[in-house]
Amino acid sequence: MAAFYYLLIAFIGTEVFGRGLQPDKSENQLFLSKRVVTDSGEIDGGVLVNENGIIEGIFTRDTIDKLFNGYDKNLQVIDGGDWALMAGVVDSHVHVNEPGRTSWEGFVTATRAGAAGGITTIVDMPLNSVPPTTSIENLKTKVSAAKEEVYVDVAFWGGLVPGNEEELQKLVRAGVVGFKGFLIDSGVSEFPNVEGDDLDKIFTTLNGSDIAVAFHAELPISDDNNSSLCDKCENLDPVLYSTYLSSRPPQMEIDAATLLAKYIAKYDVHVHVVHVSAEGVIPILEKAREFRIQNGSKRWRGGVTAETCHHYLTLSSEQIPPGRTEYKCSPPIRDINNKLRLWEYIKQRRIDLIASDHSPSVAGLKSPNFMTAWGGVSSVQFGLSLFWTEAKARGYSLSTVSHFLSSGPARLAGLHDKKGALKPGLDADLVFFDPDASFVLTPDKIFYKNKLSPYMYKVLTGKVMQTYVRGRLVFNDGQVYGNPQGKLLINEDELY
Repeated sequence: MAAFYYLLIAFIGTEVFGRGLQPDKSENQLFLSKRVVTDSGEIDGGVLVNENGIIEGIFTRDTIDKLFNGYDKNLQVIDGGDWALMAGVVDSHVHVNEPGRTSWEGFVTATRAGAAGGITTIVDMPLNSVPPTTSIENLKTKVSAAKEEVYVDVAFWGGLVPGNEEELQKLVRAGVVGFKGFLIDSGVSEFPNVEGDDLDKIFTTLNGSDIAVAFHAELPISDDNNSSLCDKCENLDPVLYSTYLSSRPPQMEIDAATLLAKYIAKYDVHVHVVHVSAEGVIPILEKAREFRIQNGSKRWRGGVTAETCHHYLTLSSEQIPPGRTEYKCSPPIRDINNKLRLWEYIKQRRIDLIASDHSPSVAGLKSPNFMTAWGGVSSVQFGLSLFWTEAKARGYSLSTVSHFLSSGPARLAGLHDKKGALKPGLDADLVFFDPDASFVLTPDKIFYKNKLSPYMYKVLTGKVMQTYVRGRLVFNDGQVYGNPQGKLLINEDELY
């Protein structure tokens, strides 16, 4: 860690701090870096932050001298040197699970892990907490559990389940960023999947609204709507990953995307497909988007978007050992050719954002049986390094990383007027990131609750050095800093 230092420059009366030292009082700050990462590229310069934690301006190194000469306020200068200065990551797909399954994950541990990973905002999924966030009363329960427990800012998805159409507008007014539903069995009984009649009611209720409706897009391959198992899977070894993979073929995702395309054509609702695994999904959504745009849609991306996840871009089915169910997720990690095709979509910007889909569980639910083990990959803390490891090897820039991990998720969640980029007027959610450092992911580095990971002992490139939420330091040199001071991004007046 860089040594702390103080320097008083008498002629401007400005206090200059070394990396990471956080004063008790609120004051203006200037964050310096030789690699300030913006949407358009990188500059040698700085980010000026006011006493309220809002970005006032982005400056090149040449213009900073002019700033000093004309600046009449106390100014704390934080110099990251060669570390890249980036907008904080917005992870729009995190299962916190509190209350009800807090032994799986909780707000303290999830947001501490987020801070350690350069995440400044997480968006909590409506399951697997008990109760799920499917009504205004259930949202109150969730918010009560999260209050004064979060180290980074937290927003909330609402849930789509059969029969809760009357709750949707209430949840919108209370500030949920959108809604998430399943087209197949969710795996938890309190969050049933939606079907044809339910979908018509949901789309009718939300038609014309500004928020996204997100779907776990798999359809069953048998007549049993809650079954995804192929006919011959029971005759195969459940300890082998190939058995599980064959039970959830790409056609399940393709059929689901095809179904959603029909609703996209009928309704004016932003439809988002979460955790795309099968590469064949993207062309279907693009066709639906083009139909929307040709018919005059002014929505972002025509109101048709999709995400993929770090595990689909980092891992492939060929490398998954028998019994290692920390690799299990739904949809499944597919073969190397599918992975390479997803990377082509990244290159062509045909995918809109990347999220973790952090879906943890206790170790006891990760038995060696792929067919019965809980499906979910834990990775909320390491997404920035995971993506950079793969992206750097392919010649991508840090601006590309910021596009997919920060601005894209912020736009999906309707937070782009506050989060997701280095722009004047936005929250000073900042990350100092060393793109040239590397580290081995070991259990002692993990901040989330259950220290399970398919990336264990993997060497990752790029290391989060410091994380700031609205200009306040929350992570520094391997340690989460201070007390929970994140905000819950809801409309409390409407909620209560």
